[in-house]
Amino acid sequence: MASIEEIKQALTQVMDPELGKSIVELGMVRDIQVSDGQVKILLALTIAGCPLKDQISSETQAAAAAVPGVGGVTVELTSMSADERKKLHSRAPAPAMNLNQVGRMVAILSGKGGVGKSSVTSLLATALQRQGLMVGVLDADITGPSIPRMFGISGPVPSVPFGMLPIRTASGVRVISTNLMVPEEDTAVVWRGPIVSTTIKQFWTDVLWGRLDYLLVDLPPGTSDATLTVMEALPLDGVVLVTMPQGLSSMVVRKTVHMSQGLKMPILGIVENMSYFVSPETGTQFEIFGPSQTDKVTDISNAPLLGRLPIDPHLTELADTGQIEQYEHPAYEALAEAFLEAVPAVAPRSVAARMIHRS
Repeated sequence: MASIEEIKQALTQVMDPELGKSIVELGMVRDIQVSDGQVKILLALTIAGCPLKDQISSETQAAAAAVPGVGGVTVELTSMSADERKKLHSRAPAPAMNLNQVGRMVAILSGKGGVGKSSVTSLLATALQRQGLMVGVLDADITGPSIPRMFGISGPVPSVPFGMLPIRTASGVRVISTNLMVPEEDTAVVWRGPIVSTTIKQFWTDVLWGRLDYLLVDLPPGTSDATLTVMEALPLDGVVLVTMPQGLSSMVVRKTVHMSQGLKMPILGIVENMSYFVSPETGTQFEIFGPSQTDKVTDISNAPLLGRLPIDPHLTELADTGQIEQYEHPAYEALAEAFLEAVPAVAPRSVAARMIHRS
C-alpha cells in the first residue's frame, strides 16, 4: 500500500502554473490520508476563487494516482488565511519577476494602423499554442486594444498576493490587456504617455505569466511612446513587422525599419497581410491591394519574409465574434513554421534574469 511519504513525494512534481513552484514547497498540501488504497488530499489555495483551481486539483489527483498501490484519489480544496498569504508573500518579495520564466519575447509591429497586426498576433499565438508551446500575448496597444475581443475573453483580471494573473483563452493562450481591466470593452482609456509607458512595464513585471515559450507583444501602430517603451524597457529578442501590399503601407513600414535599426533592435521577419483574395467559386487569386511590396522591405531590413497571408471574410467573422482560435488556414500554419525557424525556442529564463541581461 502506498505511504503518505510516497504520495507527498509524488506531489512535489505538481507545480503551481503561475507561481512556478511545487504545491508542496508552497505549503498548499495540508493533509494526506491513505486508507485501503484510497487517498484523500486537502489542498489550500492561495485565494478561494483561484481561477486555476481545477487545473491544480486535476494534476494533483493524477500525480497521486500514479503512485503504485493507489486505487483512488479525492482532492478537497480550502484556502489560505490572510496571515498565511502574507508569510508566503514575504518569502518571495519580488514576486512576478522572480517567478516568471519566459523563453522568447517578440514584439509584433506595424508602421500604420489597419494592416491586421493584432489579428496576425492572435493567430500566430494560436498556431504556436497548437504545436504544444506555451504562449502569452501582452497587449501593449493600451488605448486601442482589440486582442480580448478576438479571443472572446473578458475581465476582471484576478489579483493574487504576487501580482496579476493573465486571462486564459479557450486554447490556453495567456493574455493581459487594458480591455480586461475596464468595466465595458468600449470604455475609453484616455491616458497620457507616461501612464501608458508605466502600464506597459507593469504588464511585464507585475503579471504572473508563469512559464512561457513565447511572449508576443502586440504594439500600437507607428512610433509612439508605447512602442519606444517596449523597445527600450522590455528585454525583447526582436520584432516582427507586419505590412500589406499597398504602397503607402510599405513606405510607412520602411520608416519603422529605420527606427528599429536605429534602436539596434533585431528585425526577425516580415509578414505581408492581406496579400491576396481567393475566389471561393473559381479558386482564382486576386491581388486586391496590388502586387507584393515585400521585396523592398526585406531588402532594407535584411530580414526574411515569414509569410504572405490572404484576405478571408471568414476570419473577420470569427474575430468579431471572439472565436479567432477556431480559424484554420495553411498560410498561418506555414507562418508558425517560418516563425519558429527564425525565432527558435530556448529554455525559458526568469524575468529577473532577462532584465539583468538586457541592462
